[in-house]
Amino acid sequence: MLITILYDNTVYRAGLQADWGFSCLVEMAEKTILFDTGANGALLLENMKILGKDPALVDVVFISHAHFDHTGGLSAFLNVNNQVTLYAPVSFRGVRNAKQVIYMDSPTEMFGNVFSTGELDGMEQAMAVKTKKGLVLIAGCSHPRMDHILEAAATFGRVHGIIGGLHGFQDYALFRDFGLICPTHCTQHIAEIKRLYPDAYIQGGAGRVIDI
Repeated sequence: MLITILYDNTVYRAGLQADWGFSCLVEMAEKTILFDTGANGALLLENMKILGKDPALVDVVFISHAHFDHTGGLSAFLNVNNQVTLYAPVSFRGVRNAKQVIYMDSPTEMFGNVFSTGELDGMEQAMAVKTKKGLVLIAGCSHPRMDHILEAAATFGRVHGIIGGLHGFQDYALFRDFGLICPTHCTQHIAEIKRLYPDAYIQGGAGRVIDI
């Protein structure tokens, strides 16, 4: 499984653009998943072009929550590929132009080895992918309580790591057994996470590629 950060507040690879928001591409043998779409569709598509990622090859779009910095690029993306299945939290409505829209309200296996926590605390879902090392959790902003996110994900197995926005998360002991921690976007305490878990920490930023 290859995870490429397409859109983030910072840049990891020179030549890409940074902006407030988050999106990443999850490439698996069976499907390619676009997780969130950042705030600006033109920027998202330009970063994808620079990274050599073809929007037409995306099979699935996963939207974590309705905030504009995660959905602002959706319309532009669907204008170039409307043959996707879109998984959305139940609080996110008004999707146009996708082949199919599926609303998630509880922990569910969406398809082989890929899971949704369902919408948690009335605001956001996260995605979990099963790997040989355990579940890798991808979060948009982690607005729900982290223990709720991890509890929902643990329905499907042991959580190995997390990638994505963590906002003001400070209950660091919850990550003590993780082998991978890549805090991005809105995370306020990146330096502390890196200090506590230097072996698991991976720097984020647009262009970062994580091979699991």
